[in-house]
Amino acid sequence: MKFHLTRPDGRNLFTGYGPGYLSVNGTRHETSLIVLADRVAQWAVDSFEGLDEAAFEQLAKLPVEILLLGTGTALRFPHPRLSQAVRDAGIGLEVMDTSAACRTYNILLGEDRRVGAALLLSATDRPGL
Repeated sequence: MKFHLTRPDGRNLFTGYGPGYLSVNGTRHETSLIVLADRVAQWAVDSFEGLDEAAFEQLAKLPVEILLLGTGTALRFPHPRLSQAVRDAGIGLEVMDTSAACRTYNILLGEDRRVGAALLLSATDRPGL
């Protein structure tokens, strides 16, 4: 799916997504990402099975009030023990498939919410694999 680019105040928006890629401000990415209003970073977690307490401790340090966890093409919930650090940091965690997380991020950012997205894009999400 493609979105039309409306980039408020220079903030990062998802402009497209599909099998094996995410597009932020027109730039295509083919790896897992952490996206905030002011920065985009590759995320070393490359699959749902790669989520561990250390990954969530990294996410707990983000300056957000809401964190969207995109779990790839399928909705999967991590064990509550893993995400405890995010809850302890006072960050609301919403889990959804990655495409829903992209759409929700854009909406919340448009409402001036302090939102971040941690999006899994595993090799199995890529076409031909």
